[in-house]
Amino acid sequence: MIKKLQRKFILITAVSLLAVLSIVVTAINVINSAQLRRSEDELLDMICENGGKFPELPRDNMPPFEKRDLTKRESFGNRRNMNEETRFQTRFFVVYYDKSGNFSHSDVKNVAAVDEESAIDLAYEARMDDSERGMIGNYRFAKKEIEYGEMIVFLDCRQDLRTRSSYLLISVVISIVSWLFVLGLITLLSRRVMKPFIAAQEKQKQFITDAGHEIKTPLAIISANTEVIEMTSEPNEWTESIKNQIKRLDGLVKDLVRLSKTDETGLRQEFMEFDLSKAVAESASEFEAPARTHELDFTLDIAENIMLVGSEKTIRQTVGIFCDNAIKYCDEKGSISVKLKTHHKGSKLSVTNTCKHPPEGDLSRLFDRFYRSDEARSRKGSGGYGIGLSIAKATADAHKAKISCSAENGFITFSITFRS
Repeated sequence: MIKKLQRKFILITAVSLLAVLSIVVTAINVINSAQLRRSEDELLDMICENGGKFPELPRDNMPPFEKRDLTKRESFGNRRNMNEETRFQTRFFVVYYDKSGNFSHSDVKNVAAVDEESAIDLAYEARMDDSERGMIGNYRFAKKEIEYGEMIVFLDCRQDLRTRSSYLLISVVISIVSWLFVLGLITLLSRRVMKPFIAAQEKQKQFITDAGHEIKTPLAIISANTEVIEMTSEPNEWTESIKNQIKRLDGLVKDLVRLSKTDETGLRQEFMEFDLSKAVAESASEFEAPARTHELDFTLDIAENIMLVGSEKTIRQTVGIFCDNAIKYCDEKGSISVKLKTHHKGSKLSVTNTCKHPPEGDLSRLFDRFYRSDEARSRKGSGGYGIGLSIAKATADAHKAKISCSAENGFITFSITFRS
């Protein structure tokens, strides 16, 4: 149980950290892409505003009046990250069309990877696109109407595309390495985090075991005193009630100790192959007589020669728990059926009894320790303290089996599905 809780803690932490890193990496790359796109659009706008040419930027060695006039004329006041080297770093070409929509001429002197024919083909694709801006291959384009027709400016963005890819790859690699590093730390430190819980669990188990032994002594004395009373006087309803309560309390103590031992041993118990069909049939048969005493119809439907690798003792206890539970909570003059069948590549054990008014809510809560539904609690003489089904669940967990409860059409079924 401790290892299972430790694994669950590591899993939840790892998934949470992975989710946070994924959000951070996504946000960083989205912001980076948006900034690059904004820079591309600024360059396109500047070229479009200058008639398809890259404007001359102010240089440091210019006379002040020329720099002032040039800055004012070209409207560079709102341009960001522009300098005298920008024109040499920017690769672009322009295709012009007349008012009739026919090709006029092109300007490809500012790019080496595209000739006039390729430029015309790219411009044709851009004209087929209804949007004013877009992306074709490595080129981002912008359309602009001019005095004598239309021009389409293409900006070479392969450097930005490489930057986006590198940025994404680096951020993902760093995130994965960080995640693995933190996961390793969590794995190493999880045992220390679980120490208080482990200590509390061990104390609880020790308390249950010690209390079980201590309670047996007063129970034995009460039982002996009751027998003396019955010897000196005739048995009566009061002595019978005392004996019944002693029996119930003794059963409770045994169940608590059994549950504690099941948790303690867990998957460490020694498993071996045994005949599951025989074990279920023999265990269930012991409840035929009690069922008839309560005027209940009890049937067995056990497939033969089903083998299982596990603990035969705990499986027999589980069959007894299911059958005992069915007898206690079956409707008057109802029916109980015990079935064992092959299921896919494994096997399925199920115990069904008539139940016109099954517990409401989540039926899986019936496997919680000390949980009993209101109806079950109100049943007179049913006995039990809500421990039996939790023992069955512990047994199922130890065998890596699936335990479930379902209610439909006036029947309630408890089942365990074993893997092969």
